[in-house]
Amino acid sequence: MTSIIPNKNKKEKQRKTKLWPIVFWLMIWQAASVFVGQEILLASPAAVLKRLFTLVTEPVFWQSLLFSGARIGAGFLLGAAAGITGAALAGRFSIAEELLTPLVAAVKAVPVASFVILILIWVSSKNLSVVISFLMVFPILYTNTRNGLRELDTALLEMTDVFQVPWPVRLRWVILPQLYPYIRTGCSLSLGLCWKAGTAAEVIGIPNRSIGEHLYQAKIYLDTPGLFAWTAAIVCVSFCLEKAVLKGMDLAEKRMLVMK
Repeated sequence: MTSIIPNKNKKEKQRKTKLWPIVFWLMIWQAASVFVGQEILLASPAAVLKRLFTLVTEPVFWQSLLFSGARIGAGFLLGAAAGITGAALAGRFSIAEELLTPLVAAVKAVPVASFVILILIWVSSKNLSVVISFLMVFPILYTNTRNGLRELDTALLEMTDVFQVPWPVRLRWVILPQLYPYIRTGCSLSLGLCWKAGTAAEVIGIPNRSIGEHLYQAKIYLDTPGLFAWTAAIVCVSFCLEKAVLKGMDLAEKRMLVMK
């Protein structure tokens, strides 16, 4: 009988070793801050942490997180839905793929700043991050889902045709399980990207009560600790949301496979 204790120890060891790179770079950051000797140029980790704790106690901090998070999240959901739907249409109709291919290529190539300036002509700065997040997510989910459709097991699909398996059953038990890894990877890549692009758009558009507005104000008033603190908040929120979304997707997949 094989013991599982070594595997547990190995996993615990791997988890512990993940902390030392963070400590290493924090030490480098601290050393660089001491060497520069000016908080206005490079704030120390202690100063940033102190400023972050101050921000957390202020209601405007949570209002800004909710404002930006809701719009970036809406852009992510819309982009994911459009990307998956577009890929499904491209897989079913060749004309749809021919029409979408140059569009997706253009969205990938155009700089975010160009999109922001152009979109500000059409929509208010309040909803700017929704559109920018959508544009960042759509090509990633489209490409990943389209690649997944190309890699579907043709033998299984032919078997479902031979036995005349109903389309809902075919979708649930044959297509979705094979597509899920591609969709999950696309979501993992696009979640962080849409947060970066969404907040960058807010810095240019400066909508009221947004994270981008606070980043812009920190730059104007040379509040370097505040700038780092807001950046740290963005990183933490983006990381936690990514883990939560992926965990929810994994649980949904397991439940779908278990349910009859």
